[in-house]
Amino acid sequence: MKKFILLLFLVVPMMAWGQEVIQMDRAMFIDKVCDYTQSQEWDYKGDTPAIIDLYADWCGPCRRMAPVMKELAREYAGKIVIYKVNVDKEQELAALFGATSIPLFVFIPKQGTPQLMKGAAGKEVFVKAIEELLLK
Repeated sequence: MKKFILLLFLVVPMMAWGQEVIQMDRAMFIDKVCDYTQSQEWDYKGDTPAIIDLYADWCGPCRRMAPVMKELAREYAGKIVIYKVNVDKEQELAALFGATSIPLFVFIPKQGTPQLMKGAAGKEVFVKAIEELLLK
């Protein structure tokens, strides 16, 4: 009985809060998204659509987008995954997407090619893009 109660305290908060934005590095990208070291062709490895938020800690618009990405990760938990990539630490990934300005968002459908969205925008813009690009 004690184990069951402990399990409830561990699982219920996770269900209530939903999914978080996941910090991604090169190794995780190769493992979970696409192994660009082995092939020039885009081949998404994920089970659910994803968004990658390319950002930097010093970027004001990037910092303003962080709470929006957290909200979307919670609201779309189980339907999409949201990753974030620090372009200062992961310059190779930034170059892979041609990130010349940030924030840059990469919308990755289960099938098809990624779509890029440059700059900060309101939550409603992301909801529309998620619905049209990732969940249609």
